Formats: sequence, C-alpha cells, structure tokens
Amino acid sequence: MFVGIGYLIILAAVLGGFAMAGGHLASLFQPVEILMIGGAAVGAFVVANGGTPLKATLKVLPTVFKGSKYNKAIYLELFALLFELLSKVRKEGLMSIEADVEEPANSPIFAKYPTLLADHHVVEFITDYLRLMVGGNLNAFEIENLMDVEIETHHHEGEVPVTAVKGLAEGLPAFGIVAAVMGVVHTMESVGIPPSELGMLIAAALVGTFLGILLAYGFVGPLANILEHRLADSTRVFQTVKVTLLASLNGYAPQVAVEFGRKVLASHDRPSFKELEDHVKQAKGK
Repeated sequence: MFVGIGYLIILAAVLGGFAMAGGHLASLFQPVEILMIGGAAVGAFVVANGGTPLKATLKVLPTVFKGSKYNKAIYLELFALLFELLSKVRKEGLMSIEADVEEPANSPIFAKYPTLLADHHVVEFITDYLRLMVGGNLNAFEIENLMDVEIETHHHEGEVPVTAVKGLAEGLPAFGIVAAVMGVVHTMESVGIPPSELGMLIAAALVGTFLGILLAYGFVGPLANILEHRLADSTRVFQTVKVTLLASLNGYAPQVAVEFGRKVLASHDRPSFKELEDHVKQAKGK
C-alpha cells in the first residue's frame, strides 16, 4: 500500500510541478526513449543476474507491495509455539517432542499456529535444531555456532535480490544518458529542419536523461531499501528462535526462555510481557 502511495506522490510532485511551470505532459511521453532505457536495463539485469539470482529476485519482488509478515501477531504465535514445545520437553523429556519435530504438519501443537506453520523456513529452522537437541550430542556452544552459520547463509542468500535491484537502480541513469545521446545524435543529423521541429527532437532526447534518473531514484532504488528491511525482518525471526532455544538448552524455564527471545525484537514488533503471557495462556487453552 505504501509503495503505491509513494509512487503517486512522486508522480504528482514531478508531473504536477512540470505542468504548473507550463510544460506539456504529452512531451514527456517518448515511447522510443522508454524502449531504449527499459530494454537496455532489462538486458543488463538478465546478464548480471541470470539463473538462480534472477529467479530469486523475481520471486521476492512482489512482496515489496505487501507489508512485512513478521509483526507482533506472528511473534506472539512464535513464542506461544516455542513455549508449548519447551514446556512439553521440561515435563516429559526431549523424546516427547520427537513426533512433533519429525512431522510438524501432523503435530497437534503446530496445528494451533497455522500462520506460523505456513512459513516453512521458520518451521524448518525450529524443527532442525529441536531434532539436534533430541537426538544429537551437541552442546549449547556447538549448536549456537551452527545456528550462526545458518543464519549468516540465509542472510547472504537474501542479499542477492537486494544487490540485483540496487544494480538495476544504479544503471538506469546511465541508460537514460545513453538514450539521450542517441537522441542528440538523431538531432544532429537532422540539422537544417525548422527550429520548431529541432526543438522537439532536443526535448525528446532530454526526456531520456529525465526518465533514467526518475526511475532510478524514484521507483527502483526504493524497492531495494524495502527488500533490505524485509531481509532484516526475516533474519530477526531466526535470531529470536535461536536465543529462545539456547536459553532453554542452558537450563532456563520455558517462561524465561521466551522472555530471552522477546528481548531480541525491535520495539514496534515486541509484545509486552503481559501480552505474551495472556496469549500463551490462551493458546494453551485451545
């Protein structure tokens, strides 16, 4: 929603200002310039990011038009799930959650949290390390190191679309200049035509520079910033799970372990202690 609103503000400010200054909006519509800039930018984007990076970028781009899925509500579900799992471990032992970990889709505990269950990356992260806790001989330090490596890998993978979109934004002004130079070349070879027609050719050439800069800094560049925020959100949820599970592995009670995890969150996503306590009680009553 905010992306659309921002784009409307940009267009209203730029085009409205141009019209208020006496400019003719029709003169900005130059299909050939758009073709040259857009085609060159797409071609360079494919060359630089062909294969897996291209697929990853195209997959993640639609998410910029939606809000982040990692908000207070999803974190409340996450803490309630972790609390139930860790409480079961504390009461019945690690082997009691083996079935839940092996088949989370069929687990009555995971079934209480359908939104979280739909996020297979988070569920896999939780179940993988609970599985290590159940069947492995790793200590807390070894598990923490392994978690850090996996989170770092996840972050690097998430940076691929960010880098791709940033590269596209950085290239657009240059492609705008290319289009403008092509327009100037066409103008120079048309010397001798009436001044009014010559002025139209020069104006059309300058539109290329205008479009390249506007697309770069007004439309494509901000998308890279959004992707960075989304990546930070997705990394934070793994950090939250990590801190909670390690606290439990170090002997803290489930109530304290989820409190460790709660402290990882930014203030706008962090539920209060009372909110978390009430949600956990409500979830246990289901």
